[in-house]
Amino acid sequence: MILDFKVIDPAQLPLVGGKGARLGALSRIEGIRVPEGYCITTDVYKDIIAHVAIQIDKDNLAASTGQIRAAIQSVAVPEEIVKAVALLSEESTYAVRSSATAEDLPTASFAGQQDSYLNVKKDQVIEKISQCWASLFTERAVVYREQHGFDHTKVYLSVIIQKMVFPEAAGILFTADPVTGNRKVLSIDAGFGLGEALVGGLVNADNYKVKEGVIIEKKIADKHLQVVAAGTGGTIQQEIDKDRQNTPVLTDEQCMSLNDLGRKIEAYFGQPQDIEWCLADGGFYIVQSRPITTLYPVPVTEDQDNHVYLSVGHNQMMTDAMKPLGLSFFLMTTPARMCTAGGRLYIDVARQLSAPAS
Repeated sequence: MILDFKVIDPAQLPLVGGKGARLGALSRIEGIRVPEGYCITTDVYKDIIAHVAIQIDKDNLAASTGQIRAAIQSVAVPEEIVKAVALLSEESTYAVRSSATAEDLPTASFAGQQDSYLNVKKDQVIEKISQCWASLFTERAVVYREQHGFDHTKVYLSVIIQKMVFPEAAGILFTADPVTGNRKVLSIDAGFGLGEALVGGLVNADNYKVKEGVIIEKKIADKHLQVVAAGTGGTIQQEIDKDRQNTPVLTDEQCMSLNDLGRKIEAYFGQPQDIEWCLADGGFYIVQSRPITTLYPVPVTEDQDNHVYLSVGHNQMMTDAMKPLGLSFFLMTTPARMCTAGGRLYIDVARQLSAPAS
């Protein structure tokens, strides 16, 4: 029923969902700090949902999904989970996070579709676990699955119980520039307090860009709000002191530390990453990492040189992606040196562009 982060391996994604599987992987990377915690497996969710009739009326979505959520929350949490929660420390608070089996996929991210709760006191954890299970049937989650062709009864939810850290700053880093797609530029968004404000779009963030170990750009935002932990549990919005509103969130040294962490995580997963981080206790914690799904794929090369690719298909007015057989056929018959990415053929013209004569 329960798996500690340190024992989770990629094959257990059906048990712990996408977020849980990646937290397990992150906790095994040397030099990466992840707040300690565990996953309540999808087997528990399946037992809960077995007591609930899943009937969705598209003509009355709000009422039908509301009934499903109420039914899920009325089912008693298993005694084994209650005992595990009873062992949590009264001195700490916790993040209770949803982790679905369909999230961070190449065709659909599902980011933010299910609910998560921060700064939860021990006596509220059981209630939040039930609310996480129920959030698989919010209106937005149901509509999103409908739009992407997912069967509601085949998506399962794990719940993450994680010790809360109270950051002085938090944010997101992309190991490839999300605007230009440049794989050599790492982009950092940073704000004061919890990352909830930044992820939710409540505040402007500082932005720092690092290329090959050098900070090449800084944009310091006018920051008026931060989200912080409330003494009674949960979070509150708080106004930032005027003398700090235009202060950089990160020092150059901290930017370089994040750059090193980001490149290490990217190398582990073997593809560009979208990473959530927080700065607390004098160091960085990583609370999530997922693939950047919006980047267009690039041809695989054996070097770190710059390349310029032109689409052969577009030159021939073949604008759609090709099937593997078609790609294979063209590569067998052409004398030109072509490469593939995203179901299309390309030629590399970097050499011609770099020659003065051409």
